[in-house]
Amino acid sequence: MRFGVNYTPTRGWFHHWLDFDIDEVRADLDSIAALGLDHIRVFPLWPVFHPNRSLIRPRAVEQLVQLVDAAAERGLEVNVDGLQGHLSSFDFIPSWTTTWHRRNLFTDPDVVRAQAEYLRTLAAALADRPAFLGMTVGNEINQFSAAPHPDPDHITPGQAAAWLRGMLDACEKGAPGRTHLHASYDAAWYHEDHPFTPAHSARLGAATAVHSWVFNGTAQRHGAAGAATALHAAYLIELSKAWATDPHRPVWLQEVGAPAPHIPPERAAAFTAATVDRALDCTDVWGVTWWCSHDVDRGLADFPELEYGLGLLTNDRRVKPAGRALARCVREWRERVPAPRTTALVAEAGEESARGRTGCAPGGVFFEAWMRAAAQGLRPAVVLAERATDAAHLAARGITEVLTVDALG
Repeated sequence: MRFGVNYTPTRGWFHHWLDFDIDEVRADLDSIAALGLDHIRVFPLWPVFHPNRSLIRPRAVEQLVQLVDAAAERGLEVNVDGLQGHLSSFDFIPSWTTTWHRRNLFTDPDVVRAQAEYLRTLAAALADRPAFLGMTVGNEINQFSAAPHPDPDHITPGQAAAWLRGMLDACEKGAPGRTHLHASYDAAWYHEDHPFTPAHSARLGAATAVHSWVFNGTAQRHGAAGAATALHAAYLIELSKAWATDPHRPVWLQEVGAPAPHIPPERAAAFTAATVDRALDCTDVWGVTWWCSHDVDRGLADFPELEYGLGLLTNDRRVKPAGRALARCVREWRERVPAPRTTALVAEAGEESARGRTGCAPGGVFFEAWMRAAAQGLRPAVVLAERATDAAHLAARGITEVLTVDALG
């Protein structure tokens, strides 16, 4: 079982790439390693590293390598997110894709070729570093493809799949054999017409990434102390498995955090422990990567209020209650193996089209039924209606009982 954190630098947040200071980075990494974690996820800002379509800055790439080497010295492995993309409500898109140079991020041939070369370059620079885990194509870049983004680049599910395959191929070309994947925010699972689908997440790349944020309606509906709020990450893990073709495909809980005021600061530690305990009661979980390492400096303006206090450590590197709670989870869960889930609840969602995703969202019929079943101690898995009578599929997953939503009452 792997435990890590999304690295948010204490000095300058992700703008630290503009004034890169390896000594500050080392101090941050020391404070992360002291929690007993084994990996970090890092975020080079795309416009800083790739300011012109034909210019990938060598010095920026060298600084990324320095960061990975510094992490290795502290026993930390590193996943690198390539296309940033979107971070904490801010978009970081190169000027050669916007306004006078506006081009679709997913379909314009020049943009797509440049993105692929950028990802290949980063991966190749790190390919010989033992601490390099692999690339994530980008952080929730699916949010650029549809509403509620204020200026989306509209695409079809087929175009989304083609783009993802091209980006993953570029990562593999740069660093063969590493764990390369992509990451969507939960519109892929919950929004009916979103072009990035559950099948994309569960079938493309080396693992399925899920990002669990309870400000999506879960905490508002069920409350900070509600069972469903602590179960949301586990639910997403199990939901993702319904679309996987590999019955034991690894699932990475790549982002999960305790956002105030939905989770009040005084409940952050309890929420952290409960979320991790329930998520790791799912099988085939690769690991948990908490969001985030350090609080955002309040000297930086215009973040949503909830973003400032998400760290496991303060901005001056002091451990917070949530950080201590996660450190306890590391000690308790490192060698534990969960039992298989033998009972599955049937989701009326299409295998390819993913019609019916709305019912899987917080407040939806399937979501609420799964939460009731979990609260009753059933430990439900999820199976798509199209596969509910497929004996080979059920057997491969260890499912011996299939229940419908109606049967739960």
